[in-house]
Amino acid sequence: MRDRFDGNELDRSLWVPWYLPHWSSRAAAQATYRVGDGELRLSIPPDQPLWAEGIHETPLRVSGIQSANYSGPVGSTVGGQPFLPGQTVREEQEQFWGFTPLYGHVEIRMRALLTPRSMAAFWLSGIEDRPERSGEICVVEVFGTAPQDIGMGLHRFRDPTLTEEWGPVTLPIDVAEFHTYAVDWRPDLLLFSVDGEVVKRVDQAPDYPVQLEIAVFDFPAKADLVPGEVPVPELIVSHVSGRPLDY
Repeated sequence: MRDRFDGNELDRSLWVPWYLPHWSSRAAAQATYRVGDGELRLSIPPDQPLWAEGIHETPLRVSGIQSANYSGPVGSTVGGQPFLPGQTVREEQEQFWGFTPLYGHVEIRMRALLTPRSMAAFWLSGIEDRPERSGEICVVEVFGTAPQDIGMGLHRFRDPTLTEEWGPVTLPIDVAEFHTYAVDWRPDLLLFSVDGEVVKRVDQAPDYPVQLEIAVFDFPAKADLVPGEVPVPELIVSHVSGRPLDY
């Protein structure tokens, strides 16, 4: 798979323009985005509603796309990436499996225009057709408060076979400029790289398919860090790709 965001529409055979809508709703989880000139631009304008309002403890606004989507019926606990114990589905989702790789080289070329109240991320999350298949490969996570600390690694979540192994790698880069963030994912091994240089190794890995997620976030509770007019964070992506590796 290689999406260069050609044309003027999101490729709906690969992506849905929502962020975990089963815990909120498609309306509240709808991304603000534009595709054109070979770029995907995700942004959060001031009038974008809160995601999972009244449920997520920290007020959160998000524009994101993901390469799979499904849930159980309303009231069930069947759904990916719950953030509360026993969390129940608020809006049922049809099954969609756009791109769900198992192992390989996965990369994104992106730049992020952030403020101290925003962040951007690209991660590979277990499809959670069973709760234990929930490990997450975080390829890049960057906060506007510390833009040279690039978060990457492995979150175990509900997978008892994994150990939490995530943390920031400090790099002398400007995240507002384009960089390529990637992971080489093999059985029991994750190699994370930035612009082709390996910067982190994790000697464990999920052994089940994942979905890709790309998102920019805004945290209204941090408004005091950016006084005045509400800023509009942006995440600009020029390509996303996934291919097999030679083992």
